Amino acid sequence: MLEGSDKAADEPAFTDGAVEVRSLGGDWLGSATTVGTALDALFDQLDPQHGYVAVMAYLDRLADAPLAGARRAVARRTERPTTFGWGPRFLHSTGQYHKGGPATGVYLQVTSAPHKDLPVPGRDFTFGTLIAAQAGGDAQVLADHGRPVLRLHLTDHDAGLAQLTQALGIPSSSPEGQG
Repeated sequence: MLEGSDKAADEPAFTDGAVEVRSLGGDWLGSATTVGTALDALFDQLDPQHGYVAVMAYLDRLADAPLAGARRAVARRTERPTTFGWGPRFLHSTGQYHKGGPATGVYLQVTSAPHKDLPVPGRDFTFGTLIAAQAGGDAQVLADHGRPVLRLHLTDHDAGLAQLTQALGIPSSSPEGQG
């Protein structure tokens, strides 16, 4: 848990298979009990004329490249503009728009523990800890601005990614870079 964070806010609303589900930015999750119904609840928050969806994946952009297909799958499903970014890289570009632009977006954040975590030289924490803090902080800032954020944490990376891919309707043969 991050220093200064609220423990209750850090607790998952529920766990579905290999995915912990957290909602921030209001009481919009409703009676969702699966990843699929949590996605439905998030997408129900979209303004049908001005809303957009931002998918923020704090995963390995090379090993998990097929997840970029989420952009196209979500755009088809919601019929709204959709962005996809690999965290934390997007924080200095589109991340600024998400937090400071008009309050029309809904946010899907995907995290997982790294396959191999490395220490940050000269520090008493790892890169995995740093990235988790960046993801948590980004979600909290969005929530503090009243924006709905669905945080999906893959407790078992491979099983959780397969579960999420299925829930989003990403074709299993989704070509890399065609998200």
